[in-house]
Amino acid sequence: MSPWLSRFSPSVSNLNERFNRTFDKQVKLAVTGLSRSGKTVFITSLIHQLIHGLNGTHLPFFQIANSGRLRGTKIMRQPDLHIPAFRYEDAIEQLGNDPPTWPRATEGISEIRLAIRYESNRAFLKHLAPISTLYVDIIDYPGEWLLDLPLLELTYEQWSEQIARACEKEPRLSLSKEWRSFLEGIDLTSAAQETTLRQASHLYTEFLRQCKQPQYGLSLLQPGRFIMAGDLRGAPVLEFCPLVKIPSLPFKSEDSVYAVMKQRYEYYKEHVVKKFYTEHFSSFDRQIILVDALRAFNIGYATFADMREALNMVLKSFHYGKSGFLNKLFGLKIDKLLLAATKADHVTPNQLPYLERFLQQMLAKSQNDVTFEGVETETLALAAVKCTQAAYTTFQGQKISCIKGVPVDGDKPIALFPGEVPIEVPVPEDWVEGRFNFVEFKPPRLPNLHGGGGLPHIRFDRAIEFLLGDKF
Repeated sequence: MSPWLSRFSPSVSNLNERFNRTFDKQVKLAVTGLSRSGKTVFITSLIHQLIHGLNGTHLPFFQIANSGRLRGTKIMRQPDLHIPAFRYEDAIEQLGNDPPTWPRATEGISEIRLAIRYESNRAFLKHLAPISTLYVDIIDYPGEWLLDLPLLELTYEQWSEQIARACEKEPRLSLSKEWRSFLEGIDLTSAAQETTLRQASHLYTEFLRQCKQPQYGLSLLQPGRFIMAGDLRGAPVLEFCPLVKIPSLPFKSEDSVYAVMKQRYEYYKEHVVKKFYTEHFSSFDRQIILVDALRAFNIGYATFADMREALNMVLKSFHYGKSGFLNKLFGLKIDKLLLAATKADHVTPNQLPYLERFLQQMLAKSQNDVTFEGVETETLALAAVKCTQAAYTTFQGQKISCIKGVPVDGDKPIALFPGEVPIEVPVPEDWVEGRFNFVEFKPPRLPNLHGGGGLPHIRFDRAIEFLLGDKF
């Protein structure tokens, strides 16, 4: 049977899903972001806001809540029983503890399904089905795995060349020294020994781990499973690495170091990356990309440039386009994209427009390409959980906007001026000492959270409205 005809013989569950998605009864939401971008906190807040958003007071820009048409939200049995459930209750418990803590970082894939019941506002449904249900599927995953998607477009030689070029600049030049020295001592045309392959991949993995350390904060770390192995820990599929110098002369040996490295890279793409993409990333309707630009500001230009390149590479890995009737049946594409600058509570309120503008400029080319495909895009500065308060102080006789919160390395709230977000995308010379010092904060104390109290946020309701509002 041809691939085209095979689309007409899906399982009953797939037919059910396609029916729901075709008639706007189901949405698959891609919550996308690099490591430490805040995906788990975003998903936790989204679930909590929807479950406790009946009166609309916490979500004034979420129209069905504000208009009283929201009838309730419940967590449902997830469709994929082989995927661990997203631990919403654990995340809420951590946020509601005294003292509160941020939810633990994601170490593997997880899934959750929400059922949102609402009063229909569509004329043709008001009489036939006045109360409708929208199912929302959300997947959480380690941000490290996201950077594997661009590998699908690269040969082993192209990837090796890309890594080699990156290692010509600091901090990668210094951090990769031990790994590169080991490779220089290997005859790539000789028969591959497992101990050699294992040591090469080990040194490369250690290099990636150092790149991820807070003082460097690099994002473009491939393969992602080398850092967050998940269920592949110890498997031979992770025992390869890029080569700084590819042999210039062809040779036939299929068991050489070079050949085996290349074979494992191709196996990794086919059986790990492509499988992950096909099962979890190829059928999204809506997408939000979370970007923590403030962290890059603090560290330096190399970190910022690396994050920008990583995000632009990721954006090229998804299928964007208008989801018309036939597309919904046969070729689902993302038809709405929200670019979100996180930690909007870490800057003063008057800096939010600049944070949004900065993100627009940072991803301008990719956003233009997506918009060209007919996709509706928006840029928004938000905080899924607001952990500071706006404040004012007087300095040299002038009133200055500040923020007040508890720093991650402190126990008492402090008021500070966090600095200004640059109006234009900065160049290396802009990183003068002390210019950027955006402080990390602890979650706020929320004594009523376990009893259904709301999660404070900034512009989170606007994000929900953009991503889901047209479905009600």
